[in-house]
Order: sequence, then C-alpha cells, then structure tokens
Amino acid sequence: MNWGSLSDFIAMGGYAPFVWGSYGVTAVLIALEILLLRQRRRRAQQQARLAAEFNHETERENDDETQN
Repeated sequence: MNWGSLSDFIAMGGYAPFVWGSYGVTAVLIALEILLLRQRRRRAQQQARLAAEFNHETERENDDETQN
C-alpha cells in the first residue's frame, strides 16, 4: 500500500480498528507472557533454594547421626 500522509497510514484504508487493535492485543499478550515468565522463574528459583536448604539440613542431620 502507498499512503500519502501519516493520517492515511493511521487510517489503514478504513481498517484501522482491526489493524491497530490486533497490534494492541498482541503487545498486551507479549507483555503478559514476559511478566508471567518472570514470576514463574522467581518461583522456581525460590523452590530450588528451599530444596537445597532442606537437602543441606538433611545431610547435616544424617552426618550427626552417623557420628553418634
């Protein structure tokens, strides 16, 4: 397509609500995906940290029991 002005470009030949709406929905969904991935990553790191602490404590308790 060839647009003569910025307003023609924004109007998208009469299909502006569909074109810009789809861009808007896509941008919102990509941002939401990024936020959810960050949240999931933080939760996984937190669970891994807790599991490592638990394993470390369990190993220490087992070592104490074998020494007695």
